[in-house]
Amino acid sequence: MSSGASVSALQRLVEQLKLEAGVERIMVSQAAAELQQYCMQNACKDALLVGVPAGSNPFREPRSCALL
Repeated sequence: MSSGASVSALQRLVEQLKLEAGVERIMVSQAAAELQQYCMQNACKDALLVGVPAGSNPFREPRSCALL
């Protein structure tokens, strides 16, 4: 690796570290509480909890048109 490429790589690393240092951080307990609150507020829209109406379920078996 040439010294020019090494300097360039180190400059990119420094810029990335500066960006990461500027990110606002919150406590894990606060993030967990906010996530729990979000999940509880949106539980009524969660298809895994309330199910999918039969008429709009894209995974149901297709109906056959055979006449018996």
